[in-house]
Amino acid sequence: MNSALLAIIALGLLSLAYRFYSKYIAIKIFELADLDNKKIPTPAYEFQDDQDYIPTNNEILLGHHFSSIAGAAPIVGPAVAAIWGWLPALIWVIFGVIFLGACHDMGTLFLSMKYGGNSMAMVAEKLLGKRVRNLFLIIIFFLVWMVIAVFALVIANLFIKFPGSVIPINFEIIVAVIMGLYIKKKGGSLKIPSILAFLALLFMIIVGSNYPINLGDNALMIWIVFLLIYSFIASTLPVWMLLQPRDYINSHQLFVGLGAIIIGLIVTSPKIVAPMYNPSPAGAPPMFPYLFITIACGAISGFHGLVSGGTTSKQVKKWKDVRSIGYGSMLSEGLLAVIATLAVTAGFSSKLEWHNHYSNWGAANGLSAKISAFVIGAGKFIAGLGIPEHVSHTVIAVLIISFAATSLDTACRIQRYIVGEFGKTLKIKSLENKYVGSFIAVFSAFLLMVSSDGGKGGLKIWPLFGATNQMLAALSLILISVFLIKHNKKFLNFLLPAIFIIIITFTGLIFNIYNFNKTSNTSLTLLASCLLLAEVWIIIEAFIFIKNHKNSTAPLQN
Repeated sequence: MNSALLAIIALGLLSLAYRFYSKYIAIKIFELADLDNKKIPTPAYEFQDDQDYIPTNNEILLGHHFSSIAGAAPIVGPAVAAIWGWLPALIWVIFGVIFLGACHDMGTLFLSMKYGGNSMAMVAEKLLGKRVRNLFLIIIFFLVWMVIAVFALVIANLFIKFPGSVIPINFEIIVAVIMGLYIKKKGGSLKIPSILAFLALLFMIIVGSNYPINLGDNALMIWIVFLLIYSFIASTLPVWMLLQPRDYINSHQLFVGLGAIIIGLIVTSPKIVAPMYNPSPAGAPPMFPYLFITIACGAISGFHGLVSGGTTSKQVKKWKDVRSIGYGSMLSEGLLAVIATLAVTAGFSSKLEWHNHYSNWGAANGLSAKISAFVIGAGKFIAGLGIPEHVSHTVIAVLIISFAATSLDTACRIQRYIVGEFGKTLKIKSLENKYVGSFIAVFSAFLLMVSSDGGKGGLKIWPLFGATNQMLAALSLILISVFLIKHNKKFLNFLLPAIFIIIITFTGLIFNIYNFNKTSNTSLTLLASCLLLAEVWIIIEAFIFIKNHKNSTAPLQN
């Protein structure tokens, strides 16, 4: 099968979805244009404080939101899930992102804004009560805990595997801070400075490729500590100082990088060497439900709702921007997941090379090897444009690390908010301090990483992360449905996806509990069991609400 043809088909389907389906949701369900016409202020204006609530131009915020949600997950998930074959992965990514993931992201952004830019946990309290809010906080805390741990492990392993990426990544952070300070002092647009910074980054990629930095035998732990210190600092800074300028640079980087990969893919037009369908690979868990929860953010992600309610909803200038930021960004992430799937199935020279790399579930150091497969495969696409292969590998590694780092410190910022909300609930004032919250976020993640095969067990955490991530997405879809039912609006576009994901994640958590118990992993067994109970509890609370609403005099629309 020709990989370029598959990429063109996927791009066409995603474009049609944005043109028609997102417009239907924006106009017929959320009525975004009406809110702007009525001059109802967004939370960015209503609660403006220039710290978290800042009215931000759509193109800048689009870059921040896309960078924050993209991360490494839409690459890591498909890179792992390709072991079951390319066709199941592509079907789930394309149709999952159109009818589930993008609807979820658009809906959570809208819902958070309707409730003052608050988190989905606070929205849950407004809709279903404090008990559900506390359950949401628990689920979110554990999900973000795993996000920080897994993404830090991904970045650390990429620094080790592709040391040419170290110089450009650190250069990008320094330049972003300088750019943020300059714009804050002088004013003006980020566009020209960010483009100049991006061009300088391209030069530093060449420098880094020729002068790689290796830290020796203890490199993994050194990088983990460095990344967590960075995350602590980044999560406590104002969003204008690092988050916005770096994400704006990253948005240029991703669009240019993704464009180069797609053009290289079309120019080289490699044949897919992986099997179309491989239902029982050695050592792998069953394809159902693990294919769905492994791909995770490539199709639908609860973490995106945390970004929407944690940072993005506090910066949206106009209600109509919810469509492009929410639905549009997720479609772009879906395209990234499609490219990742093609890179790890068509980026190998032969079927034998692919089978050697994917010989079993944990082959060649598990998670790290699967990510390396994407770097090598996508690097070959770019090399088809005449770029030296060692430089193209650095380009791809920098691409992944940049977005994983964005998600990493965004996750730390979100965890700080969650710890603060726990502080309010428990009336512990110190937990509301941003430095205390950020320390708890990074230190708890450090404990999870070092307890996981000395920081090498990312593939063990990933299935639980995927199940928890999509479970939160399902619960957020339920909240959106409850809101729509409460306001007598059409709700099946959100309730039906919620039911489907509930089935997937419930089954996935059962499998996780069984596997963790079988290997005597008591802590992860207990964690998965608690998450499963929380999911069931929230579903019961929502069912009671819907049942009571149906029995009331208010009519339901569907």
